[in-house]
Amino acid sequence: MTSCVARGIVSGANCDVKLTDLRGILQYVPQFREKTFVLAVDAGIVGDENFPTLLLDVALLRSLNIRVVLVHGAAEGIRALAGAQRIEASDLEGTGVTDARTLELALTAANRLTHEILEGLSANDLRAACPNVITSHPLGIIQGVDHLFTGRVERIDIEFLQSLLTLGVVPILPPLGFDGDGKTYRVNSDDVAVAVAAQLKAVKLIFITTQKGLIYRDQPIRQMQVSELQRIVQQDSAGFTPEMLSRAQRAVQACSAGVPRVHVIDGGLEEGLLAEVFDNHGLGTLIHANQYESVRPAKKKDVRAILRLTRQAVASAELVRRTRATIEKQIDDYFIFEIDGNPVACVALHVFPDQRTGELASLYVSPAHENQGIGRKLTHFVEDRARALGVTRLLALSTQAFTYFQSKAGFTEGTPDDLPPARRERYEQSGRKSKVLVKPLAPSPG
Repeated sequence: MTSCVARGIVSGANCDVKLTDLRGILQYVPQFREKTFVLAVDAGIVGDENFPTLLLDVALLRSLNIRVVLVHGAAEGIRALAGAQRIEASDLEGTGVTDARTLELALTAANRLTHEILEGLSANDLRAACPNVITSHPLGIIQGVDHLFTGRVERIDIEFLQSLLTLGVVPILPPLGFDGDGKTYRVNSDDVAVAVAAQLKAVKLIFITTQKGLIYRDQPIRQMQVSELQRIVQQDSAGFTPEMLSRAQRAVQACSAGVPRVHVIDGGLEEGLLAEVFDNHGLGTLIHANQYESVRPAKKKDVRAILRLTRQAVASAELVRRTRATIEKQIDDYFIFEIDGNPVACVALHVFPDQRTGELASLYVSPAHENQGIGRKLTHFVEDRARALGVTRLLALSTQAFTYFQSKAGFTEGTPDDLPPARRERYEQSGRKSKVLVKPLAPSPG
């Protein structure tokens, strides 16, 4: 999917719309319609040359009836203002000590950024507002240090936010909070985003940063369950830079508070936001709180997806061609591997009960999801299911992927004589001369 295609839906951009790309977007529409996304935008991204494109992509989300709340930081603006005025800011992130001068810098920087965002959204015919919905109190004295004008988020006026969202307004929330006396405090924008996402019951919290995602031990995390991320944070926090550790901790907080998906993406990538939302592979990091991947029995409505998934492998003669009618007739033998409810791989198990033999067939993983262990998961799934059905020997026929079955899945090369009579007849008629691979299965325990 390209951002040109997606933005063409909204703006009429002059580009060739591929039906497959359009379907890739539209399949998510029922899932996300009238749901809320919270976008947490780093201050450095607001000044990026790609920021107008990012706001155009927000317009796409709104055109699909996705509710959007935009939270932004101010660190880069504070740093720039401090440099211009030749003063040293006491804190940039809203977590340390904010003295009076730094609070003034934060007010100026945050107001400028809010105005830039309002201008950009207005240019895309979107209504937006900057409401005072964040109630904050002083962070206080911690280990003997008074944090002065640094605040912590105490309460979010969710009813007001919901009323704005219902009216189609995009709320813009700066990293500032107010107490009951009207005093202003500098708060951390990521803390605001987590609190808003949790209380609005957002389906996604998306951190839009200047990084490629969460980086751990110099490697980007692509997808991870929150329990695993929490374990890493607790046991090996040194594997993260301080900035990454802070974001990882907030991802854990958000998922633990009920946000099902937390993303960390590079806002400088032209298609970063759309690819993360409308492509189950994405370009950044996804931390998920519930079951993200699943294997399920195929249904008749999945026949088109199976044909689409395997089309490339059939064209390259990696898989034998199967007609729609053949797949429909054997649909009970097929299984789909889903990511976020979208088919990305398939496999079939054909059973020959008289010989207590099963055939693992039609194993295919979409190119976008290769090298993620999906093939191995499906192979193990088929083996477990075959054992449960009393199968003691599993077969696989392959012309090009036989090394995978031998080196990764524990199969050994057999001969056509290992095939059940009916299967051998079809084997000989096909003329493909596939290698026959065999794996004995131990009985299922218990």
